[in-house]
Amino acid sequence: MLNTLASDWLALPAPARSTVWILIVTVGLILCVAYLTLWERKVAGWMQLRRGPNRVRIFGLLPGLGQPFADVLKLLTKEVIIPSSANALLFRLAPALALIPALAAWAVIPLSPSLTIAHIDAGLLYVLSLTSAGVYGIILAGWAANSKYAFLGAMRSAAQIVAYEIAMGFALVGVLMAAGSLDLGTIVTAQRPGILGWNWFWLFPLFVVYFIAGVAETNRAPFDVAEGESEIVAGFHVEYSGIGFALFFLAEYANMILISALTAVFFLGGWQGPFAGYPLLGATWLGAPSFGWLAVKIFVFLFLLLWFRWTFPRYRYDQIMRLGWKMLIPVTLVWIAVEGVLAYYHVGPWRPPG
Repeated sequence: MLNTLASDWLALPAPARSTVWILIVTVGLILCVAYLTLWERKVAGWMQLRRGPNRVRIFGLLPGLGQPFADVLKLLTKEVIIPSSANALLFRLAPALALIPALAAWAVIPLSPSLTIAHIDAGLLYVLSLTSAGVYGIILAGWAANSKYAFLGAMRSAAQIVAYEIAMGFALVGVLMAAGSLDLGTIVTAQRPGILGWNWFWLFPLFVVYFIAGVAETNRAPFDVAEGESEIVAGFHVEYSGIGFALFFLAEYANMILISALTAVFFLGGWQGPFAGYPLLGATWLGAPSFGWLAVKIFVFLFLLLWFRWTFPRYRYDQIMRLGWKMLIPVTLVWIAVEGVLAYYHVGPWRPPG
């Protein structure tokens, strides 16, 4: 039966197979986003010596695992209120503009050695353009609401994302220099087997800068001044309720998963096993490439994002700007120069194979 299903699958035209994978990845992402909200509350409870959500069950079992579905039902049944002085069209459009790029970017991410939904030679540029487009949803939300608090949050977010987008772009220049390609699949395969062969080792400062910039891009603590409750109530989405607020909520968590996946692809070998190429271990499942290794790396980065929120206090706005413009960008420029020297002398990733 499996052989029949495999032959039927291969007989489908390429657009049909891509459509099926798009549905699988999209549904999987939405479920992951839903349970990431539960995981965050569980991590917060663990760090604060309490239980977290433990009431809503699934079919009377597994206490707490039904909480995301209860939250969705609550937000879907809430009344959507649009301020009388708001631009109604843009007010409704903004949440979708924040969420759609976070989902569309997965089209070019290599999930396994044999699975990438869309093979694009310029996949790196595609990802950069989509991650940059997400800020338009935030800006439109702040402007269309015609609220001073919302507009202030939108301007803060725009300035923050511009600063950290530059640092992130320079960090990816180093990845491009190491791989010699804009294709994300090629970037993964260009990293040598084994933990010490991945880009994080030779591009460690760029790795740190990229992850910090990713935290800032997603407006996560300690970079969440765009939603600073203590100064501007709730920032750019202060006027949203019901499903509009839920879409912004989903966009933040979807971007967290996306940034974690991109960090793993660019710097930690993507789907490569950690012990590939090592004696004995390399021939086992520890060295075999698979989607499982990518999922483990995403899990680790997501836990770091959750950990940061409950560990570090929120930075002041001037501290965030100083870190982005005066520290992260100079670090990337210096290390790109160092990388040029390493490439010239064929050191590290530029060493000829063999």
